[in-house]
Amino acid sequence: MKLRTTVGIAAATVMLASCQPASEGATGKKAEEGVESLDGQPARIVATTVSATELADALNLELVGIPTSYKELPERYENVTEIGNPMSPDMEQIRSLDPDVVWSVTTLEADLEEPFAQAGIDAKFLNFQSVEAMSEEILEMGETYQREEQANRLVARFNERISELQKQTKEADSPSVLILMGVPGSYLVATEHSYIGNLVRLAGGENIVQGEDEAEYLASNTEYLQQANPDVILRAAHGMPEEVVEMFDEEFKTNDIWKHFNAVKNGRVYDLEELLFGTTGNIAVVEALDELEAMLYPEADN
Repeated sequence: MKLRTTVGIAAATVMLASCQPASEGATGKKAEEGVESLDGQPARIVATTVSATELADALNLELVGIPTSYKELPERYENVTEIGNPMSPDMEQIRSLDPDVVWSVTTLEADLEEPFAQAGIDAKFLNFQSVEAMSEEILEMGETYQREEQANRLVARFNERISELQKQTKEADSPSVLILMGVPGSYLVATEHSYIGNLVRLAGGENIVQGEDEAEYLASNTEYLQQANPDVILRAAHGMPEEVVEMFDEEFKTNDIWKHFNAVKNGRVYDLEELLFGTTGNIAVVEALDELEAMLYPEADN
C-alpha cells in the first residue's frame, strides 16, 4: 500500500526550517586565497549551506563566504564573511566577494537558480539528497580542486561503514520504520527518497511509506500509518528542535491513535539529532548510521 498524498508548500517549509539562521548581520574578513582549481589557479568559493561548508573543511578548502547559521561552523572559517540564510542568501554580498563559484544544494535549486542567474552569479547546486549522490559530488570536488586524497578517504569511510552494516544485518529481519519530519506547527512523513529515508535504507530498515515520483515528503495520514503499524518511529525535529519535540510529544499524548502503534507500545520511538539527520546530506554519515543501528537493531552488540 502506498500513501499517495503529495506535498508542495509543506515540503518547502521543511527546507526552510532545515536551513534557518540564528545570528544576524555578522561579517568578517575574506578568507585568504589559495584553493587550486583544476587549471591550477586560485578559486574563490562561497558556500551557502552548512553541509557545503563542512564538506569544504573536510576537503581542506578555503572559502570566501559562508552561511549565517546558529549551527557551529568549522573554526577555520571564523573570520569569513557571512552571506545570510541559505534559503535567501544576500546576492549583493555574494557579488561583492567576487566568487568563482557559489555552492548551494539541489533541494534549493528551484528557488535559487533564477535569482543567482539574475545576479550574474555562477552557482553550482550540489546533490546531497542521498549518500550515494553526495559521494559522487565529493569525488568530483576532489578532482576539481586537487583534493583527491581527502575526497577518496571521506567516501571510503562512508562505504566501509555501510558495508559493515550490511554484513551485520544480513541475517536479521528488517524492521519497518516510520519517519516523521517535524517543523514548528506541523509534520510530514519522509519517504525513501528523502535523505533520512536513504540513511534508514542503508542501515537495513524498511520505510513503510513509499513515495511516488521521487517525492521526499508526504502529508501524514495517521489511519494509514496505523494500519502499516511500524516497528520503529523516528521523529526528526527541524527549525526549532526543542519546540518541535514538544509538538511531537503533545501530538502523541493527545491523539489517541498513536497508542495503538506497536512502536509506541514497545517504546521504540526515537527523536533524531538534527545535526546528524538533516533534510539534505552532510559528512556525518558514519555517525548517523551508528545512531540508526542502535535504534533499528537494539539487540545488536554495538
